[in-house]
Amino acid sequence: MTRGLVANFRELDATCDAIEDLKARKIEKFTVYTPTPRHEIEHALKPPISRVRQFTLIGGLCGAVFGYWISIWTSDYWALVVGGKAVASWIPYTIICFELMVLIGGLSTVYGMFILSRVPKITQTVGFDPRFTATDYGIFVEAPPERLKEVEALLRDHGALEVRNER
Repeated sequence: MTRGLVANFRELDATCDAIEDLKARKIEKFTVYTPTPRHEIEHALKPPISRVRQFTLIGGLCGAVFGYWISIWTSDYWALVVGGKAVASWIPYTIICFELMVLIGGLSTVYGMFILSRVPKITQTVGFDPRFTATDYGIFVEAPPERLKEVEALLRDHGALEVRNER
């Protein structure tokens, strides 16, 4: 049983046109390979907004809350009353809060990036060709068997140099 098709393109514009046509025909399961990142392909793919920022926000808020909590808890546990001043004053604790917000927010950003990008990748990449790292652009399209002929014709119409079955 065929898993999909791999198309090899030489021109960037043909690759972008093929991506837009695949999306217009409601074929959503495909992977694009490029030798270098190109903004034209990103515009054609219209990727969703990354969720890494949610990890950063939650990590930063947790770090700020923890920074204030640990400072106030330490002051209450080992109270040092000087001249009638408040034991837990929030103004000097803002520095600790900020530092922990940056630390935990940064660490959670890295954690979120690894989780969402699925690093390390344990499964083998399907549809990859070494030519996609040098000069050519590639599209691996995963489609049901009844739509393979339609997808192959679409890719050839957009100027694919080679379209082959991938198992």
